[in-house]
Amino acid sequence: MKVNIRRISEDTGFSMSTVSNALNHKKGVNKETAEKILKTAQKLGYRMEEEITKIRFVIFRRDGLIIDESFFHPAVIEGVERQAKLMGYEMVFCYVDINDADYREQLADILTDMQSAVILLGTEMLEEDYEPYAGAQNRIVLLDGRSEKYAFNSVLINDTEAAVEAMEYLVQKGHTRIGYLRGESRIQAFRSREKGYYQVMNQHGYPVQAQYIATVGTRIETAYQKMKEYLCRTKEVPTAFFADNDVIAIGSMQAMKECGYQIPEDISVIGFDDIAYGMVSDPPLSTVHVYKQELGARAVRELLSADGKNSEAKVKIQVCAEFIERGSVKEIKDGCN
Repeated sequence: MKVNIRRISEDTGFSMSTVSNALNHKKGVNKETAEKILKTAQKLGYRMEEEITKIRFVIFRRDGLIIDESFFHPAVIEGVERQAKLMGYEMVFCYVDINDADYREQLADILTDMQSAVILLGTEMLEEDYEPYAGAQNRIVLLDGRSEKYAFNSVLINDTEAAVEAMEYLVQKGHTRIGYLRGESRIQAFRSREKGYYQVMNQHGYPVQAQYIATVGTRIETAYQKMKEYLCRTKEVPTAFFADNDVIAIGSMQAMKECGYQIPEDISVIGFDDIAYGMVSDPPLSTVHVYKQELGARAVRELLSADGKNSEAKVKIQVCAEFIERGSVKEIKDGCN
């Protein structure tokens, strides 16, 4: 049976982080403690191997409202798998649920395994979720996640800038009364896109009216249900909506049509992510195309890069998105808004 850091921790009585620091000859462990840990490791037959032999793709789950049944993440995962195979590494997929009773124990095993490097999918992570990952003993790259407090090597989408580009497109098409389809689960990506919405509205001096902000579910069926409720109680709708993502946009569009609105004649809609369903929706959805496979592949390359291994500096890489014009936006002429 392979001896791991947990076994040495149990035998010595020291924490797994202390054991890992001692085995890696890091500062912060006194001489007596380090000697005891190293002797125990030798006695148990522990072999310290610094070479990374596999990549762990860790999918963080908070409530599943975004990643469960996702149309976006399969392409990201495909990019990770393909790049790892090209570089000759084994892939291991792990789901960690913050609500599991043994969540911390799961993390301890993952983050002290020196033979693996970690890609952490942080889509559903909030700021308070990052603390245990900041102490990882092995190499880690954060994918599609953002932390203000902790520094990680990260690969993410330029959400705010891409949202600004989509909003400016609506402005160019003559829209001044622009609403926001706001996902009820406030993940960091949605918050960044929301900044883009407000930035453009403020720059152009367009008032943000509370009645134009619709908070809806993050699955097609819940976006549809919540949008129907919104349309039943609102007295006035904007001429256009910017949505946090395509799933929200598509579900909301169905509700609009059932409530008698034509798209884009009565209401224009822009999504984000460019999922396949958007190309065949009625009408085809104008959206922000995210290079999903490249996002995953870039995370693998960053994880295994020589610069990343030898540098203490943390780097954030933004993969730029691209606006895609389809048929869900109407041009308003002569100020008739």
